Amino acid sequence: MKKKILVLCTGNSCRSQIAEGYLKHFAQGRADIYSAGVETHGVNPRAIETMKEDGIDISGHTSNNINEYKNINFDFVITVCDNAKERCPFFPPTAQKFHHNFPDPAKAQGSEEEIKDQFREVRQMIKVYCKDFIDKNL
Repeated sequence: MKKKILVLCTGNSCRSQIAEGYLKHFAQGRADIYSAGVETHGVNPRAIETMKEDGIDISGHTSNNINEYKNINFDFVITVCDNAKERCPFFPPTAQKFHHNFPDPAKAQGSEEEIKDQFREVRQMIKVYCKDFIDKNL
């Protein structure tokens, strides 16, 4: 049976969307990957753009609320920001919990190029984390 992985963030717009894309890429069909937020802010266009630069299309992703998945028995729950870890309304009791607080690229400031660079930096951090997670847990 495939493992079920949930990536959780505050608004399910950037970090969790990037992580969902990389986890799907590295798992190669060996797991069902979901992402959600304690709120929903829509998928950030810059997250879509920065993932496209690395050859991964997340343009079809949707921004989902954690409550949509309350009846799924996840094997793993990964929180990618401190706010989501603190505010998550529930964790499936059998799920293994992981946490890594990535910087929020949606809060990047500066010129357009500086903002893109901050998205790329966070994307790279998440990519490394997701590859390592899949290598160790699947």
